[in-house]
Amino acid sequence: MASSGEEQAVAVRVVGGWASHYAIRVYVALRLKGVEYEFLQEVVGNKSELLLRSNPVHKKIPVLLHSGKPVAESMIILQYIDEVWAADEAPALLPADPYARAVERFWAQYVDDKIAPASVVLRGVTTGDKGEAAAQVSTALRHLEAAFVECSQGRTYFGGDDIGFLDIVLGSHLGWLKAVEKIAGVKVLDESKLPELTAWAERFYAHHAVRDVMPETDRLVQFNTYLIGVLRAKASNKY
Repeated sequence: MASSGEEQAVAVRVVGGWASHYAIRVYVALRLKGVEYEFLQEVVGNKSELLLRSNPVHKKIPVLLHSGKPVAESMIILQYIDEVWAADEAPALLPADPYARAVERFWAQYVDDKIAPASVVLRGVTTGDKGEAAAQVSTALRHLEAAFVECSQGRTYFGGDDIGFLDIVLGSHLGWLKAVEKIAGVKVLDESKLPELTAWAERFYAHHAVRDVMPETDRLVQFNTYLIGVLRAKASNKY
């Protein structure tokens, strides 16, 4: 375990996981801003002392350590990054207009309220009705198709000419949504029904800040099997 002095020697560190869509948000935002960082991989089922010390309330990844000071919760971290690295040469994650910012924050919360819980049901990580979960994702993506038209105003991303806050929040789910298609056998991003979102997803994947941190689909499918095994082992040890 690194000492406090060693932790502060590296200006920016991220306690996370390669497969965590919440952590992927942080990696993408830092890369977009041109900020160098150290990635600290957490082991599933074995939370590190650093994580527990840095996020004692929720005990979850990701945690951003900036000069040793912890910032938790992915959407809060994104806004922190946007405010700290706000130089002219660094693209803003959130728009300058207060109403446009409010709209992006609304849809970002909608993504996490609707897509995140349904995704883990479809993956078999949590129990629930998979038919209802698939319908929930489908409805959410239809709403987000319309939101893209509103927010992008004919440009490339939700954030305009470059990826922004809402792009990162929704885009972080793309890897697992592709994995869900293989795991659950359901079509999620259907080009015939979601032409704007499917085209946006391809652009997001190809972005220089994204392509090296977005996991391959097959690797996520394998990890999902491993994760389910870990969770079942923990549950059986309770009895």
